Amino acid sequence: MSTAQLKTKPLYTVEEYLRMEQASEVRHEYLDGEIFEMAGESIPHGDITTNIVAELRTQLRGTPCRTLSKDTKVQSGWLPRPRRMMKGLFSYPDVVIVCGTPRTHEEYKDILLNPTVIIEVLSESTELFDRTEKFRRYCTHLETLTDYLLVAQNQPLIDGYHKTDAGRWEWSSVEGLESEINLASINCRLQLADVYDRVEFPIVADDDETGEETQYLES
Repeated sequence: MSTAQLKTKPLYTVEEYLRMEQASEVRHEYLDGEIFEMAGESIPHGDITTNIVAELRTQLRGTPCRTLSKDTKVQSGWLPRPRRMMKGLFSYPDVVIVCGTPRTHEEYKDILLNPTVIIEVLSESTELFDRTEKFRRYCTHLETLTDYLLVAQNQPLIDGYHKTDAGRWEWSSVEGLESEINLASINCRLQLADVYDRVEFPIVADDDETGEETQYLES
């Protein structure tokens, strides 16, 4: 996901943001009063997201779980009736899995309350936020969330965070096109070769051997 800050001042209440977002043709995220416009995605970002959706949708066919697109807005941390509140996160994850009946806000039906798995494809501008504050909000406010995946664009690498039955978050990482990551909570596996299908990775090569600083390897 790639975002560009729309405004820092004035700050907006949650209610103001939700009303504006309903009328907007462009998606925006919200964080504690600030509104951020969603920027366009790169081709590798789009390829990776599409590949993940295709793989998970196939594996989840006939199960209680479903794959939702990046246009699904997820709420993290605010009261049911926001009024003049300026606290909370509203985000558009790249991929969302919800199991059972999707629960939405009583007034704003486009807001999902019970995601099971959230997947973000990292970009240079948003990686730090995705790894830190966004993850903290997800862990704190999304009781149904069991897995959070961070997928690199520039190399075949996925970091996974899984919530145990004891409520603790455990980290694991898989790297290389021959690897796979297991999502036991939804009984799915993602082969990195499938996740990165058609994606080219930059390779820094020795100038003496190739005469060029950068080559590209297609998965």
